[in-house]
Amino acid sequence: MKEPLPPGDAKRLLVAILDKGTIGFSKHARDEMAKDGLSDQDALNVLRGGVVQPGELEHGSWRYRVRTARMTFVVAFRSETEARVVTAWREKKS
Repeated sequence: MKEPLPPGDAKRLLVAILDKGTIGFSKHARDEMAKDGLSDQDALNVLRGGVVQPGELEHGSWRYRVRTARMTFVVAFRSETEARVVTAWREKKS
């Protein structure tokens, strides 16, 4: 898998992983989700239905923000069958 993936390709891969692969959560993601009252189900819903932003290279890996109007989850692909949520937050109301 050659990264960075265009957003459309990242979305297709993410949906395939949700269907047949593994989604993991980093400790940091778990901590941030707890702070903002976000659940695993919120994560799965956003990853399936949200908009994928262009990849950003951070700490040596490509990360993709997946957003809705209310929440953002950031994922890194480990392989074509595994992704990891690395952080998350609830969007602040303006």
